[in-house]
Amino acid sequence: MGIAELTASRPVTPGRRAAPARRAARELLLVATLFLLYKGARMVVAGRVSTALANGESVWRLERLLRLPDEAVVQHPVLSHTLLAQLANGYYAYVHFPATALTLVWLYLRHPARYLRTRRTLAVLTAAALAVHVVVPLAPPRLTALTSMVDTGSRYGPSVYGPPDTDALSNQYAAMPSLHVGWALAVAVALVAVTRGRLRWLWLTHPLVTMLVVVATGNHYWLDAVVAAAMLGVVHLALPVSAPPADAEPDISPPVRRTPAR
Repeated sequence: MGIAELTASRPVTPGRRAAPARRAARELLLVATLFLLYKGARMVVAGRVSTALANGESVWRLERLLRLPDEAVVQHPVLSHTLLAQLANGYYAYVHFPATALTLVWLYLRHPARYLRTRRTLAVLTAAALAVHVVVPLAPPRLTALTSMVDTGSRYGPSVYGPPDTDALSNQYAAMPSLHVGWALAVAVALVAVTRGRLRWLWLTHPLVTMLVVVATGNHYWLDAVVAAAMLGVVHLALPVSAPPADAEPDISPPVRRTPAR
């Protein structure tokens, strides 16, 4: 009769249990640093207000030539309902980064290969967006008089921006591309890829809602979202398919040794 002999498993020390949490915190810090560097770099290229305003009018006219819906039509119902305006402003202010960060942490813990690809995608997309901000400064619709749109954040709150002339914490003339839409779409694509069933396509509601919110609040044109989506597609095609990270948690289950049957 064959006899199965199991070796004793190695004890899991508190330090070993904490290792995934430490690595997740490190990765989250990396993404937060990327976001802050992007915000800081935008400030470095701030200015050129007259060019940004002229570009805003050009984009608005181009959208009319392309027969895109007028952004003011989307904003009008929001202006009629204070609560709806506040919800849109809150979504714009408070969902963008936390939703991205939580998704990355979950991907890191459950799907390391997809996490690595998503992190690289966001890094490249953010760097490319910064390059566009330098080349094409663009005033958002709320700062472009031709659009007749208002700043819902300053009117109803909450707002992440101060008055454009005195705001020393952000560059408000860098509307294209919309990283709110770009990051939301990147997150949705990653979640659709790692989940199963028809309901997984509901993840796409996040970028769709984000697009409506950035337009309704007067922070972006339709073309800002279109350019962000196109850039994301190019980044996805350019990046190679990655293998799981080298420091992924190893399989520590005890080996099974069997003795030959006698």
